[in-house]
Amino acid sequence: MFVYICISGKQKIMLKVSGRIVEVTSGRIFRGSVFIDRGKIVRSEEDENAEGDNYILPGLIDAHIHIESSMLIPSEFARLAVLHGTVATVSDPHEIANVLGVKGVEFMIENGRKVPFRFYFGAPSCVPATAFETSGATLGKEEVRKLLERNDIWYLSEMMNFPGVLTGDSEVIAKLQAARETGKPVDGHAPGLRGDSIRKYIAAGITTDHECFTFEEAKEKILAGMKILIREGSAAKNFDALIALLADYPDRVMFCSDDKHPDGLVEGHINQLVKRAIQSGFNPVDVIRACTLNPVKHYGLDAGLLRPGDPGDFIMVDDLFNFNVLATWINGIKVAENGRSLLERIIEEEPNRFQADEIRPTDIRVKAQDKRIKVQKALDGQLITKDLYAVAKTENGWLVSDPGRDILKMIVLNRYMPSTPAVAFVSGFGLKRGAIASTVAHDSHNIIATGTTDEDIVTAVNMLVRSKGGIAIADSGRQTMLPLPVAGIMTGEDAWLVAEKYKELDELAKEMGSSLSAPFMTLSFMALLVIPSLKLGDKGLFDGNKFTFTSLFEENEI
Repeated sequence: MFVYICISGKQKIMLKVSGRIVEVTSGRIFRGSVFIDRGKIVRSEEDENAEGDNYILPGLIDAHIHIESSMLIPSEFARLAVLHGTVATVSDPHEIANVLGVKGVEFMIENGRKVPFRFYFGAPSCVPATAFETSGATLGKEEVRKLLERNDIWYLSEMMNFPGVLTGDSEVIAKLQAARETGKPVDGHAPGLRGDSIRKYIAAGITTDHECFTFEEAKEKILAGMKILIREGSAAKNFDALIALLADYPDRVMFCSDDKHPDGLVEGHINQLVKRAIQSGFNPVDVIRACTLNPVKHYGLDAGLLRPGDPGDFIMVDDLFNFNVLATWINGIKVAENGRSLLERIIEEEPNRFQADEIRPTDIRVKAQDKRIKVQKALDGQLITKDLYAVAKTENGWLVSDPGRDILKMIVLNRYMPSTPAVAFVSGFGLKRGAIASTVAHDSHNIIATGTTDEDIVTAVNMLVRSKGGIAIADSGRQTMLPLPVAGIMTGEDAWLVAEKYKELDELAKEMGSSLSAPFMTLSFMALLVIPSLKLGDKGLFDGNKFTFTSLFEENEI
């Protein structure tokens, strides 16, 4: 029930919302009313006679996300996210920083300010992610310190260079020291790190990890002092493996998406994790705290928790089982209601950095030096890969794709300067025809492509070179793409239209044979060198376990 009350004849109004109130600070659920004035919570009153059976609770927070992976600029992301009860994100602008540096971070902050939504941006800690690839920018220790000194930067974002932490790399240590001196928490990124290594990593001041893919790994990290972010995004899906942590460690767990593609964001966000957890039998208050109270306390956020004096950030849901979001408020302003976003679209500039030249099929030919080659095995729903060995298919002495055995040629092309493509082979995409390509390629966002023929691979890549960014499909003469003019990784176009176009491309890739749940998202991580095991960067094939380059051919280790 909603009651608008005039105060002393003034034009300002007080909003009263009644129903069943979920008080995350005390853990109580009671019938009553919440009063909001001038964007702030005035008080909550318990009243058994209050009307309304819907539930009122703090707005949901995504504890770790790269907004850029939605392919939407922040203001468009917000228009979709509020539909699902999200009022805030702890956002790592690492992706755009790899393209545009500090100016990219500032673009995200400034655009995010133009809508009533809480974007808590961090200072990217690893730009570039490694010295083994080419990015568009570098954020050294001085740039990171200056960012951390800003009031609109909330934390040092994921420290992916865990080898640098463990070996005491001077640049890494300087960035961690800057976080300590500015009083900002440090996010982690340590897939598979265990034992003495994880204890040393934590001792450096790193407080979270969102890269756990087994329960045992996550539990060990919690017991060593970390907080674990349970991730369920478009590519990496760890909810089922980790959700049991909530039973024994409810104050050590948060929810995040990490990466969310636009079509997935249309369907839902953190509300999907809440619903799944509650329907799995976990305590509803513990579940809701994981995406409200816990991130607010850990990161020191100023998002509202329905306490007197808090911002009026809250949502209304039908019940705590079906968890259908009926309305969302931020600063006491209703921003979504009954599946309709009330945020206006923002027309924004389109900064970019793109200098690649078009390529030819002869540029991606590889001479067969040995019968057996290393193959990068993509895993559905995971960022990690496996490395395989296979007898290569050859034609006239050249290595070629073998779609019959699901062994496809893959290339990465430096998009920041004219260069020669790096070539390797990948399994798991399942394409029977055509090629897919993208300039969303973590973390440096060079051009990545895979396909069944050299001709289709080159066609898809050249579409992106001409448009200076996007995702593309080439299929025996058919060409389809979604342009991404903002840094080659985002667009300011209407979020629903972007989601529709992305869905079209996703379905086309699956029609071409891919069995992956998110072919383009999975492709984007095949160049992420900091995630084991075998990956491809613009400088060559990389062994993420040994953290060094490796040869495509079995006998010739580098």
